[in-house]
Amino acid sequence: MRSYFLLLFFIVFGSAMQAQETAMSTSEIASFKEKVVASAKNTQTIKSDFTQYKHLDFLADDVKTSGKMVFKAPNLVKWEYTNPYKYSVIFKEDQLLINDGGTKSKVDIGNSKLFKKLNQLIVNSVKGNMFSDADFTVSFFKSPKYNKAVFIPKDKKIAGYIASFELLFNKDDAQVYEVKMVEPSQDFTRIIFSNRVLNSTINDSAFSN
Repeated sequence: MRSYFLLLFFIVFGSAMQAQETAMSTSEIASFKEKVVASAKNTQTIKSDFTQYKHLDFLADDVKTSGKMVFKAPNLVKWEYTNPYKYSVIFKEDQLLINDGGTKSKVDIGNSKLFKKLNQLIVNSVKGNMFSDADFTVSFFKSPKYNKAVFIPKDKKIAGYIASFELLFNKDDAQVYEVKMVEPSQDFTRIIFSNRVLNSTINDSAFSN
């Protein structure tokens, strides 16, 4: 009997939680997009801590890593993992700079339309400004705590890597605080930002390997 009531609680509670997230109206979408685009235009640099959770179906627990992210307009992004290992990735022009615990490497992505597109997605997801991209079908949702945009790729090559992008936005400043990337296998990666600092001075040297 106790198990039955626990099951009933989770069903009812889970349904109530899902019910809090509803689709935006046309006017709400227009207002939300306008606020996000304005915020992105006014954002020249971002410094943020992040925690990443990698969900793999065959593992009981998500793989947790953390570090720092740095962004500088128009398209410089650095992901520096500090725990539980040292690893950094820099997206710079047409190159991917990797530092794996002191072992450095460089990947030229300039000739790959797919990797350039994925790089653009990463930059735009950090800024929150992906709405002008014609390569996605976008759905918008709201809850008392956040606004959400779900991006489904139309391009088959991109869809081979990413089934969907989900961005969660703070309701007050329209800044992205969580990114979720779902793979075709339904494994996914969640990145949660914290301690975000906007428009501080960041030298280009921060994006050297």
